Amino acid sequence: MIWIAGGLLTFFLYLIYDLNSVLWQKKILHGFFFLGNILLAGVTVVQILEAVSEVRLGACFWIFAVLSGVFLLLLIDTLFFALPFECTYLEVGKKPCVCDFGMYALCRHPGVLWFFLFYFCLGIALYPAELIYAGMFYSILNLCYVIFQDHWTFPLTFADYENYKRTTPFLIPNQRSIRRAIQTRRSKQSE
Repeated sequence: MIWIAGGLLTFFLYLIYDLNSVLWQKKILHGFFFLGNILLAGVTVVQILEAVSEVRLGACFWIFAVLSGVFLLLLIDTLFFALPFECTYLEVGKKPCVCDFGMYALCRHPGVLWFFLFYFCLGIALYPAELIYAGMFYSILNLCYVIFQDHWTFPLTFADYENYKRTTPFLIPNQRSIRRAIQTRRSKQSE
């Protein structure tokens, strides 16, 4: 049951990171997001290694293992590469602008979708109940975290977040946001 402690500590570190970025701005706490990522990755790898010894390598395993890999790559792209430097760190007054194109035109928190789908597919591929429970637990914690970000952290951090909230769905993409995400991704790639 180390995954429960690991998940709670991970999202506690994320919360401290957000509080620090708005309230305290202490350099030492800035690395808590990275530490949380390392902790969650480590706990997940331990769970995978425990499950692999009992896995049956059938078609179901390969389909869901590949899908989990795809969703993991989408998650990494969303969190670390879909936010261009100019958009994210360009100052308007004292606050950076929201990135509202490409992946972030899809919905305000696309990483939550890829996070959930990664753990869902991983749980189906490896199928130990503990990994499925862990994925659901982590996804619930992640949802609580982005609700906090959406209502407190981001409105205080980004200059135009309230407008972004009006034009982009919170979590579930709609037809308009999917079309905008595809169009703006293509236009940014051609620049």
